Amino acid sequence: MGMTMTQKILARHAGKKECAPGELIEASLDLLLGNDITTPPAIDIFERSSMGEVFDREKIVLVPDHFAPNKDIKSAQQCQRMREFARAQNITHYYEQGQEGMGVEHVILPENGLVRPGDCIIGADSHTCTYGALGAFSTGVGSTDLACAMATGSTWFRVPDAISVKLQGRIGPYVTGKDVILYLIGKIGVDGALYQSLEFSGDGVAALSMADRLTICNMAIECGAKNGIFPVDEKTIEYLKERVPGGSDAAPDWLFADDDARYSQTIEIDLSSLRPIVAFPHLPSNTHEVGTFGKIHIDQVVIGSCTNGRIEDMRRAAEVFRGRKVAEGMRAIVLPGSQRVYKQALKEGLLEIFIDAGCVVSAPTCGPCLGGHMGVLARGEKCVSTTNRNFVGRMGHKESEVYLAGVEVAAASAILGYIGSPDELG
Repeated sequence: MGMTMTQKILARHAGKKECAPGELIEASLDLLLGNDITTPPAIDIFERSSMGEVFDREKIVLVPDHFAPNKDIKSAQQCQRMREFARAQNITHYYEQGQEGMGVEHVILPENGLVRPGDCIIGADSHTCTYGALGAFSTGVGSTDLACAMATGSTWFRVPDAISVKLQGRIGPYVTGKDVILYLIGKIGVDGALYQSLEFSGDGVAALSMADRLTICNMAIECGAKNGIFPVDEKTIEYLKERVPGGSDAAPDWLFADDDARYSQTIEIDLSSLRPIVAFPHLPSNTHEVGTFGKIHIDQVVIGSCTNGRIEDMRRAAEVFRGRKVAEGMRAIVLPGSQRVYKQALKEGLLEIFIDAGCVVSAPTCGPCLGGHMGVLARGEKCVSTTNRNFVGRMGHKESEVYLAGVEVAAASAILGYIGSPDELG
């Protein structure tokens, strides 16, 4: 029986030769992730159940990034709980605020070389599916699952069916991975891939940067997918060589999908036909091409997050802001996704460009994405954001509105004062 990439990874980690959609398996895990919101409840369960020591202190990653730097006493206590657990369990990969390698969880795990092709990864955060960009199976779980997995090193899965997404051509000006995934979500809906694997392939894959692929996989969950995954190619290998200790010169032979792998459906996307896209409130599937709607005046722009906080995103934003000013009355917030991105942006003069344009440059944090801090919206305010969700009340007041877009559209909108394209800047 032919298997997809995801099915092969799960079969191997379950100690089986093959597995089929719908089958229940118990799989060993290569990496577990928790943050300052989801880890404290997991710790409570872990300790109440007298689980003792974690199964492997080097395979657990704990990152305080959602309400950190701490916004109030409760968030400080959450981070303290995780910090003390990491110390007591001697967790290798605990990333304190400001320290080397620190940042937004889904930016720093690939950046710090913790993800490899063929890995099986869970995280108590829905956007853990990001790591499929490197040929890994990765998916979000709840705090209870994280607690049990920290003790046992394994968890159960129902093997997902798969959708084949074939990419052809090359993306045009101002079109990024964000537009690719928004187009797909708009096409199939927020439940169009419910508990299925999105498996990307085709000639168009080679035209996408690693930042594009990370963004695409990050938002696979926004159409209900269990995970998103890309094949390993030369770009993947080059990315890994620079980050994985000891280098990585190839993907496992068993990882690639079989020619006779079965998919529930096949979706073809011509990348050259895509234009910059904006997702209107209050769903990522409510998509519209830039230029097909009238002027929508906005109050705030946020550039960053686990979706678009990488150095490539900072460079794209800086090119738009260079020599220009944020519109009067506009709040533009830029959040580099990690300390490493922040430092590189500083070295390249990008932060100076942002500040000269009238932007606020924040420490790496998830803060505004989930309406936590560093950019919460008031009643009636509108925001263009490079984050991944625009549900009711996502970034603040339930009567605020969030419009999702790529970096260049977001930056241009900050300058224009309304949602628009860099083409309108002259």
